[in-house]
Amino acid sequence: MYKQLQQRDMDSPPVNVSTLRQMKANREPIACLTAYDASFAQLVDIAGSDLVLVGDSLGMVVQGHDTTVPVTVDDIVYHTRLVRRGLRRAFLVADLPFMSYATPEQALDNAVRLMQEGGAMMVKLEGGSGQGEVVECLTRHDIPVCAHLGLKPQSVHKIGGFKVQGRESTAADKMVADAVALQNAGADIVLLECVPSEVGKRITESVEVPVIGIGAGPAVDGQILVLYDILDITLGRTPRFVKNFMTGHDSPLAAIEAYVAAVKDRSYPAKEHCFS
Repeated sequence: MYKQLQQRDMDSPPVNVSTLRQMKANREPIACLTAYDASFAQLVDIAGSDLVLVGDSLGMVVQGHDTTVPVTVDDIVYHTRLVRRGLRRAFLVADLPFMSYATPEQALDNAVRLMQEGGAMMVKLEGGSGQGEVVECLTRHDIPVCAHLGLKPQSVHKIGGFKVQGRESTAADKMVADAVALQNAGADIVLLECVPSEVGKRITESVEVPVIGIGAGPAVDGQILVLYDILDITLGRTPRFVKNFMTGHDSPLAAIEAYVAAVKDRSYPAKEHCFS
């Protein structure tokens, strides 16, 4: 298999779950970004991103919705298929959108679609330990899973907006317990969004799987941002954890390379990008 990759002039084999685990063990930061089409996916891949997420954030930054809730499985399949065509090395993860994994059976059916039709290598779902049965079902069928904790955009109407999660000690303790439970259920990655840096550190130290943060502080194993945010495409107010990497760079590729370098040398996130 690797001989075929060498024949395609690849310097290193594609990233996989084992690669990401080894990066955590070696304390090598994991650089991640979202992408939604082949052209940007190619730039992200060339720049050295280790993981690419086709997030349901596309509902807001591509489709123009106020939340991610309207995004469908068909939408994610379509955009994942496009991104797959632009990647050579990066590990491809796709979101299971709102209400597409209400039961283990539904989750399995939709995860199969994301992998077979879209070309995803892992699926991501939101939720705490209550999703353990779903994660176990997917794991039992050899489907890699990323578990999303903290701020869960699909729950925005329930939680009353896009707010930092885990500031209260009881909520932080539950989030740590949820991360451990989801790992034990079979999750291969934990993604933390909008949590205090100390909570990110606690969870990273409590689980063996890689922890990817977006607004989760500097102590996690990797960082992810929405591509359109780092390229200053998104208009209006941006979240505290976002840094505009177009500043001082003359091309999207240079900006993406700067982001990857900043994650790798741990200069991003800086204090001003973190929550306490």
